[in-house]
Amino acid sequence: MVGLLDALGIEKVLVVGKDFGAAIAYYLGLCHPDRVKGIVTMGIPYLKPGGPDKWDSAPKGLYFRHWQEPGRGLADLGRFDAKAVVRNIYTLFSSSELPVAEDGKEVMDLYDPSRPLPPWFTEDDLQMYSSLYEKSGFVFPMQVPYLSSKRDPGRLTLFSDRTIQAPCLLIMGTKDYFLKFPGVEDYVNSEMLKSAVPNIEINFFPEGSHFVQEQFPEEVNKLLLGFLNQHL
Repeated sequence: MVGLLDALGIEKVLVVGKDFGAAIAYYLGLCHPDRVKGIVTMGIPYLKPGGPDKWDSAPKGLYFRHWQEPGRGLADLGRFDAKAVVRNIYTLFSSSELPVAEDGKEVMDLYDPSRPLPPWFTEDDLQMYSSLYEKSGFVFPMQVPYLSSKRDPGRLTLFSDRTIQAPCLLIMGTKDYFLKFPGVEDYVNSEMLKSAVPNIEINFFPEGSHFVQEQFPEEVNKLLLGFLNQHL
């Protein structure tokens, strides 16, 4: 990120990160605070590098634990066409429950073609996303973040005791399944998060899912623009 900013001649930025992009945004603010004006994240709070592995205490059949195993995710998704995969991802991951496969089953076995799409995700949206994945495939989405999540964080751990001083905005839905990960909901609502990110503002969307920015685009944009105007 810093190399990209240098190449573009940009001194400081306001960073927006969604899902595992949140980690990139937070770690930029952690390691290079002089390059960050503010940080907005959606769906995932700040998690210290090298901290306790929350995945190991999660259910065995959890999608994340399955897809951390080399080759397992691609083999699972490869049994379906891109449209079925995208449909399944949006129906499963817009739920408030963790996607967990039964023993002896894979995550895509949870696929139910009769289950309707979320009301805010249209058939046209599905077709557009599917057409993109038909071209790109799912190798990179499996590599980052699932397979790479087991890598040693390396030098990042040298910064783990620092606080992120930049102004931060965390946007989450109250029905986001990520809150069901062991300890996450308590952490988000505790002083632990605020001690690591003292200038954080947390905005919960009632009934919001993990796809809160697609579910409530106008409301999320209003928050983003307000934060931008305040800190740019």
